[in-house]
Amino acid sequence: MSYFDDPDIFKAAVIVVGNEILSGRTKDANISWIAEKMNLCGVVLTEVRIVPDIEACIVEAVNALRPQVDYVFTTGGIGPTHDDITAASVTKALGLELEYNARALAALLDHYGEAELTDARKKMAQMPVGAVLIPNPVSGAPGFAIENVYVMAGVPRIMQAMLDHIIREHLEEGKKVLSNTIACDLPESEVAASLDALQQRYTEVDIGSYPHFRSGKLGLSLVLRGVDDAALKVATEAVVDMVRECGGTPQALGLEVLIDNF
Repeated sequence: MSYFDDPDIFKAAVIVVGNEILSGRTKDANISWIAEKMNLCGVVLTEVRIVPDIEACIVEAVNALRPQVDYVFTTGGIGPTHDDITAASVTKALGLELEYNARALAALLDHYGEAELTDARKKMAQMPVGAVLIPNPVSGAPGFAIENVYVMAGVPRIMQAMLDHIIREHLEEGKKVLSNTIACDLPESEVAASLDALQQRYTEVDIGSYPHFRSGKLGLSLVLRGVDDAALKVATEAVVDMVRECGGTPQALGLEVLIDNF
């Protein structure tokens, strides 16, 4: 059984909202940050979707993912402009009513002052009925949590502050996923059959093969991931032996809490 199927591991998905991401105009800086933070909390990021600023696309993504994982995080689309529709779309996905959240309005008033709290800025206080605020210490406009959906800003600095709050106040930690990496100078084709046989033998550990090009040389990183320390150690030793049998020189980079991406 893969560790993905372990009931004691919590799972998360991310929905990135924004035409600017899909067009390439803006490079997403949030996915890897969320993945690293989740791994340290014992939460595995299982899927990421990037969707346009279209209500139907956001609704579909939210409703497809929220039954499959423990936590759904959205980033982007909660600003004051016409294309910031994430709050309304999440509200529709959950079959709730949209309202001006009194606490959110108070936070905006405190940040902007009455003279500068325009109707456009007030839009950032619109949330589904029953939402719990996610504070924004950077620019005032809060995100929100409703059921297992957590709606955050897309600006990295703000998203990071919101995520820190979510981790402190909302997340339940699960089993930590551990990772071992074996680097070698063999091409994938020379280890493919042997690696497949090892994966069939050590089903509790996920084994991945990732080519790299460093200092002008082609190499290979064999990454093993799992939640059982003993099983991971045995599988790692088998991979080391396999590399040697194939004529390579293994370089074990050691056991650590998983902080790399899938």
